[in-house]
Amino acid sequence: MSHILSLIVFIPLLGIPFLWLVPREKAKWVALIAVIIDFIVAIPIFVHFNKTIKGVNSLEGMQFVEKLPWIGSENSTFQIFYHVGVDGVSITMVLLTLIIGIMATLASWNIKVYQRGYFAMFLLLETAMLGVFVALDLILFYLFWEVMLFPMYFLIGIWGGPRRIYAAIKFFLYTLAGSICMLLAIIAIWYYAPGGHTFNIIELLERVQAGGEFNGPPIFGLPFVKVVFVALFIGFAIKVPVFPFHTWLPDAHVEAPTAISVILAGVLLKMGTYGFLRINFPLFPEIFEWFRDFLIFLAVVNIVYGALCALAQSDFKKMIAYSSVSHMGFVILGIGAATAQGINGAVLQMFNHGTITAMLFLLVGVVYDRAHHRQIAGFGGLASVTPVYASITSLAFMAAIGLPGLSGFISEFLILSGAFKVYQVATIISGLGIVFGAGYMLWAYQRVFFGKVNEKYKDLKDMNAVELASVVPLVIIVIFLGIFPNYLISYFETSLNYLSAILIG
Repeated sequence: MSHILSLIVFIPLLGIPFLWLVPREKAKWVALIAVIIDFIVAIPIFVHFNKTIKGVNSLEGMQFVEKLPWIGSENSTFQIFYHVGVDGVSITMVLLTLIIGIMATLASWNIKVYQRGYFAMFLLLETAMLGVFVALDLILFYLFWEVMLFPMYFLIGIWGGPRRIYAAIKFFLYTLAGSICMLLAIIAIWYYAPGGHTFNIIELLERVQAGGEFNGPPIFGLPFVKVVFVALFIGFAIKVPVFPFHTWLPDAHVEAPTAISVILAGVLLKMGTYGFLRINFPLFPEIFEWFRDFLIFLAVVNIVYGALCALAQSDFKKMIAYSSVSHMGFVILGIGAATAQGINGAVLQMFNHGTITAMLFLLVGVVYDRAHHRQIAGFGGLASVTPVYASITSLAFMAAIGLPGLSGFISEFLILSGAFKVYQVATIISGLGIVFGAGYMLWAYQRVFFGKVNEKYKDLKDMNAVELASVVPLVIIVIFLGIFPNYLISYFETSLNYLSAILIG
């Protein structure tokens, strides 16, 4: 157990050399075995995790901690550690990443070209995502964050759709711009850290809670802490994505292979909101209070604007991409409210959105593999042709809408009830996102599955065993958490109640 987090992070990476020890067409089996082994190895951390330890921002709140010197001598002021650990928030994101990793591997089953290269990039991406969620050193966090760029760029640029190069470059440039802002902020944090130089995230948070301040000089005539806060915010906001940094997302989703869209929506977007919770807002609680009203405004814009854009789409995949913009707005709303209900609902929504949207993209991939297009108006009557596919899609759509009894409902309910305590008008306007969400989901479902059967697709095959294997586990999770959400909430509730008290006093 002393090195279990390192095993979880690097098992996918260790699987890469084995891709060249088997025939090319068997590479997918190597990748699948690697992610399944990773999930099995991770089971003990979920079983033995102590849910009663408080402190998203204290050393006592971190479990399964590993810390080794990496760069710089023991007496040097410039020290970087290989430092990993998990609390309630990060362990939830690790669980999400492991689940989505298996489902995305199954969704990659039909990759025909450069299979070894594809799965090598895929496994490297899995390691980078897991590393982000367990890193407790700012430079280690940044390293994993940047490593993620490399495989994602090639996964979209080589195995994507007709405009894959444009989408890959746009994704890379947007994320790199945010990363530069983040790097500059990290350097500033280290240089002016209260109590002495350090990259240790937890140590920095403890110093801030003890009354320490970042006393840097004004930058461009503006207070140091505000500039650093905003630089970090931009780096994380691009990943979420927060309006107006969202324009890379629809292009990346539309051009990416199905499995990469699943990872993009299921895990990568959560890295941004995780950064808010782990670093950005707890390090600067006073600036968070100054920024809070604007954050709520951005959340409302994300929710309503994303839903209206989704309503206007004719491309099935693009509609779901814009729905992600809208649903991630609810996460920002809950974090901005910073009440115990709101912030717990936000992290639950991060997990639920990851599973629901992954399911939606997998289902779009099913019909695209058969019809080779995603135009909603180009189908019709598929419920009678592919009844299993229609049934599972109806459940996924209802979960996305927030139907009671499915996982999306309870997280949105917690967010809205938590936000209403402090931002009544914003919460009421945000409710429009749910109404519009029901509109675009039901309208799309009606056009695809009901009405007269399109003669071109009267013999369309229903879902096969591999497709069902990639979707059914997500269906089970969505139903289970819709009925028993506390099984997941219990992991992060103590930590987030503590964080809420820090942010709003």
